Amino acid sequence: MAADTGLSFMYRWFKNCNLVCNLSDKYVFITGCDSGFGNLLARQLVDRGMRVLAACYTEEGAWKLRQDTAYRLQTTLLDVTKTESIRAAAQWVRDQVGLWALVNNAGVGLPGGPNEWLTKEDFVKVINVNLVGLIDVTLHMLPMVKKARGRVINMSSSGGRVAVIGGGYCVSKFGVEAFSDSIRRELHYFGVKVCIIEPGNYRTSILGKEGLEGHVRKLWKRLPQETRESYGEEYFRNYTAKVRNVAQSAEPRIREVTNSMEHAIVSRSPRIRYNPGLDAKLLYLPLAKLPTPVTDFILSRYLPKPADSV
Repeated sequence: MAADTGLSFMYRWFKNCNLVCNLSDKYVFITGCDSGFGNLLARQLVDRGMRVLAACYTEEGAWKLRQDTAYRLQTTLLDVTKTESIRAAAQWVRDQVGLWALVNNAGVGLPGGPNEWLTKEDFVKVINVNLVGLIDVTLHMLPMVKKARGRVINMSSSGGRVAVIGGGYCVSKFGVEAFSDSIRRELHYFGVKVCIIEPGNYRTSILGKEGLEGHVRKLWKRLPQETRESYGEEYFRNYTAKVRNVAQSAEPRIREVTNSMEHAIVSRSPRIRYNPGLDAKLLYLPLAKLPTPVTDFILSRYLPKPADSV
């Protein structure tokens, strides 16, 4: 038993340390580099000598990233919800030497909350960025990645395994999982590897400037009186408190996530799925594998009871 454990550890260590050759010649295109995971990943890859093509949503974000990295990377502006913007970015990348890895990192978390409190437009806003935009970027960059026999790294979430909040976020992440699985099987024959990053609850700018608590208050105020009465003021207060606790307990050290992304880019044997964060490993993954009624029972204990509950 001890020998088997030792051999397993050595094999895993070897796979983790077995890196792609000529990393300094590899180009990596990363979306969503204004802040958060994409911003930190761009810095990490620059520090290890890779050629980074960073896509930012704003000129201010692009300028600051160039300045902070001593102009050792190149930036472009990209709105993943607009095909013409993606097409221009793809041509910009094509004008470089080539593309080894595509990192689909751009994402938003809000609007989100109890589903009945949301509109179709709220769902569409999130899905267009997190899923449709990711698919559109991938389709435009894929010919270059195939030519290099490179990588596609897609940012999903533990919320792509078990839906812990209403709105478009978990819906979009479930879609990312399905898209990633399908293209992984298709691209296997071309020598392209597809990796999925499924972080737990990390504190990033994905929640927007107003934050979760402010967002929930905004949703509550716009609800029809009938809907507010069916839930009740106590539900609203308790739900807001739980949202506040989630935001405060979020892991601030995001390097564990970017280290997973970096490994997926530079390792010759990347994992199919990465689950950075103790909550991802010890809470969300087990919840996703339990029988559905058990998972429903556990998660329902965290939700307050509406005024009209039976």
